[in-house]
Amino acid sequence: MPRVAETLDDMPGMDELLARSGLEFVEDMITGRLPGPPIGPTLGFAPVLAEDGRVVFEGTPEFGATNPMRGVHGGWYGAILDSCMGCAVMTKVPRGSVYTTLEYKVNITRAIPLGMPVRATGVVDHAGRSTGVASGEIRGIDDGKLYATGSTTCLIMKLR
Repeated sequence: MPRVAETLDDMPGMDELLARSGLEFVEDMITGRLPGPPIGPTLGFAPVLAEDGRVVFEGTPEFGATNPMRGVHGGWYGAILDSCMGCAVMTKVPRGSVYTTLEYKVNITRAIPLGMPVRATGVVDHAGRSTGVASGEIRGIDDGKLYATGSTTCLIMKLR
């Protein structure tokens, strides 16, 4: 089970981030060598696999993610897709650089039932010196159905 930061002081520092490639950084969060951000447990998802240009998150939307119509809030789809797509871009970021999301888009194709485990996969379509583009999808772990797709553009910044 990955470690999760409980305070800002627990979060990895910039030196820890810049000393690793993006892939190493994501792998170290998955294995627990570095603590991950608290948004994962808050929203009920976590990274489970990182490869060069590809990251997989798994999660289950629970009651806390409901909207007024008693369904899973669209922001939950956006958060897990932004996470898997952004982390996929991060796997292409060299040592001394970081990324941030510039924009992302989500297309919800069907409602995820509350309590249903899903897998969100992000794949890099382009990674240049200053931008990264990725696509993603959410599928049911048990039924394999497509629940949403997404795309993102990220800014890659060399800091060292």
